[in-house]
Amino acid sequence: MAARDREDAKAYSDLVTARSSSLFHTAYLMVGDHQLAQDLLQEALVKTYVAWPRLRDVTKAEAYTRRTIVTTAISWRRRRSFHERTVDVLPDVGVADRVEELATRDALWAQLHLLAPRQRAAIVLRYFHDLSLAQTADAMGCSIGAVKSQTSAALSRLRDRMGPEVTLFTTTDQGMTP
Repeated sequence: MAARDREDAKAYSDLVTARSSSLFHTAYLMVGDHQLAQDLLQEALVKTYVAWPRLRDVTKAEAYTRRTIVTTAISWRRRRSFHERTVDVLPDVGVADRVEELATRDALWAQLHLLAPRQRAAIVLRYFHDLSLAQTADAMGCSIGAVKSQTSAALSRLRDRMGPEVTLFTTTDQGMTP
């Protein structure tokens, strides 16, 4: 193995070790299922590994992988077989004073997954990962104007369905994960 190959393997390994948790969270928010998120992350990491020698700036490898997660999830959603899952989701049993919060979170979670894939991607990247407009546009492979448009449309749909007081949870303590 050449020295360059060893360096590339080490850099890739460092990325996987350091950022897999964050990347998994993105994948989970995109597909809403732990097993599918694991598959999505694995596929994105394989695509990143294959593209590694072509990456001009390996410091942007995480952004490349995140973009791969988003684009792969969108292409998965277009497949007919993606919608053919039979999984019963059991509600979280929470403390009595958190019941309303959990109900709101579950309702928001359900509504988030009814959004179009690009709208969901815009919401996930902007609000759950707190990316800038430019970073979100880069991850989605579109213009900043398209991110603004997708985000606005998504928020409008969420507010129409859930009311004007809807708030988006962030990836802090409880996050969106059930």
